[in-house]
Amino acid sequence: MLGSTHGTLTTDSRRARVIACGEQPGPAVHGRPADVDDLDVSGRPLYSDVPDLDRFFRPESVAVIGASDTEGRPNTGVTRQLIAWSERVGARLHPVHPSRPSVFDIPCCPSVADLPEQVDLAVLLVADPLPVIEELAEAKVKFAVVFASGFAETGGDGAAAQDRLAAAVRRSGMRLLGPNTNLNAFERFRDDLDGPAIALITQSGHQGRPVFALQQLGIRLSHWAPTGNEADLETADFISYFAERPEVGAIACYVEGLKDGRSFLLAADRAARRKVPVVAVKVGRTETGARTAASHTGKLTGADAVVDAAMRQYGVIRVDGLDELQDTATLLARARPPRAEGVVVYSISGGTGAHFADLATEAGLRLPALSEAKQAELHQWIPEYLSVANPVDNGGHPVGDWRGRKIIDAILDDPEVGVLICPVTGPFPPLSDRLVQDLVEAAERTDKLVCVVWGSPVGTEPAYREVLLGSSRVATFRTVANCITAVRAYLDHHRFVTGYRSPFDEAPRTPSPSFRKAQALIRPGEQLSEHAAKQLLRAYGIRVPREQLVTSAAAAVRAAGLVGYPVVMKASGARIAHKTELGLVKIGLTSASQVRDAYRELTDIARYEDVTLDGVLVCQMVERGVEMVVGAAHDDLFGPTVTVGLGGVLVEVLHDTAVRVPPFGEEQARDMFAELHGRALLDGVRGRPPADLDALVEVVLRVQRMVLELGDDLAELDINPLMVLPRGQGAVALDALVVCS
Repeated sequence: MLGSTHGTLTTDSRRARVIACGEQPGPAVHGRPADVDDLDVSGRPLYSDVPDLDRFFRPESVAVIGASDTEGRPNTGVTRQLIAWSERVGARLHPVHPSRPSVFDIPCCPSVADLPEQVDLAVLLVADPLPVIEELAEAKVKFAVVFASGFAETGGDGAAAQDRLAAAVRRSGMRLLGPNTNLNAFERFRDDLDGPAIALITQSGHQGRPVFALQQLGIRLSHWAPTGNEADLETADFISYFAERPEVGAIACYVEGLKDGRSFLLAADRAARRKVPVVAVKVGRTETGARTAASHTGKLTGADAVVDAAMRQYGVIRVDGLDELQDTATLLARARPPRAEGVVVYSISGGTGAHFADLATEAGLRLPALSEAKQAELHQWIPEYLSVANPVDNGGHPVGDWRGRKIIDAILDDPEVGVLICPVTGPFPPLSDRLVQDLVEAAERTDKLVCVVWGSPVGTEPAYREVLLGSSRVATFRTVANCITAVRAYLDHHRFVTGYRSPFDEAPRTPSPSFRKAQALIRPGEQLSEHAAKQLLRAYGIRVPREQLVTSAAAAVRAAGLVGYPVVMKASGARIAHKTELGLVKIGLTSASQVRDAYRELTDIARYEDVTLDGVLVCQMVERGVEMVVGAAHDDLFGPTVTVGLGGVLVEVLHDTAVRVPPFGEEQARDMFAELHGRALLDGVRGRPPADLDALVEVVLRVQRMVLELGDDLAELDINPLMVLPRGQGAVALDALVVCS
């Protein structure tokens, strides 16, 4: 039902409306009591604290529960790794085992109660962590890690066990990582690398390995959070924490499912405010992927279209492959903000340049033609018969001498150019060696982005291994596709965060005057008639046609005279969903006799189909406009959603829709239209005038307000068609479906 979220931040929307009227404050938000200003009108949080995870990643003291030094036992290898990690971070380690005097020559404590000091982090190497959690609570341990599996990922019984574990953690006041996690947080990170770092979050440890291996290419990693089943600490907590870390240049995530949709959006919002890019692989695009992810971590994967839209709303860059995750996160972490958005492709081959330009343009990159003056400058070093408009084809030979650097510098000096990409499909020494050296040196002197695609399948060439990978200023890729994906994400991210305004700051906190009018129209558990549904829309200022509900043919004729011919007549009842298919709509009626006949025919059909009517609607006929659909539904993960798309009888065939998760503002509402394949219809085609987009935006925002305020009372809303009239004339809801919870 609308108005509810999942996880620890759940707040009943009815209670939120009581709060808004001045009564009790809300629930705790990440351990901090929430006040009225922390909740929107639906009762969802508008704020979340950043968890203090410093002592998790850099503890002063560590307890290993179930430590072992018996060779061949799994716990022994884990204990050995934890000892080495503790030494690296400067932490005192205390093994805990009831029957061992020492482990690896370190004195062993028989129980948690016997620990010599209050520890920051306890690592549990036991099959049943619940009793130990309660002991750790008494010892006031700050953090715990549970490796054990057999919880929510296994089904109902495991989920119940995980709920008990989570409840114990909440009572204790400590924070817990896991269960069903691993040792990734305690890996050896290189400390000899400079520059902004990537912070890594994964629900599957193995899926983070490619990103962790970037250190071998000189890319700095600062943290790795393997979240597992997220009984307590979740992906959102780590995004919020990493977004505040000065050394973090980008956050890379592998997400199988989200614990709480609202928590994730608040964390993404925090990262956007601080201009920290978040790049994520989110599985669950297909039914098979979603099912597998659920069995792995026991998480909600969420309807993928909603997840996709929610990520896009808050600037999370979604990629599909782990290779894309590596390359995109690396570029975003290390590249400076763009000086311009123009992309120039520079190549030794006209074919390579043309192919790359096709792919880049198709992906949405802008390849502006260089000015005539700039082309004339380039032709000082490049033969006249070669094209240098963009792509720039140098013909090959200039890269082998002093001309190569001149060409690169001239391109980068153009104020319209923000990105220079040089695809090298295969090595051709010594020219390719000179080319990459010139590119590296040019990158060192400019604040613009220089990218190289090293297409050799070998990857052992000195030009690649020593020159390109030895530079922190050149972004090097192995595939054209990954280069284009990363550059597009780079430009999109900086465009997004420039002037970013958080929708949470402007989200409604108290009900509007429309709310009390709407409440009187709600019928719990029922579908409203079209007439009642339109009254609900009218309560929120959404325009509907002139219409009257009648119960006789004579009344229908009188109503038609008042409404004005031509008219539309429709059967109106609480359980009618598809009137057109049943023949319960008559349009274009122009006379009293037609109205009388239509009334009798509609009521006869209703009796034959056993449809209960509350009357027949006689409606104003509205013709000139674009038929759209605006609706609201409930997502199990994010709660209420608002959808807009092309409407009419083919809406279920075309599926041309865009969705957003409240709260969102006018700009996001307008962005929805740009995602529609039929967007051109709103601009006017075949001589038709442009549609009133301002009115359409207004309807979308009013629907958002309605679903936030009505919360749990509203299960589904569908305005179809919404006739968007020519510019300046508004929009009219011709039909509406409302299902109450």
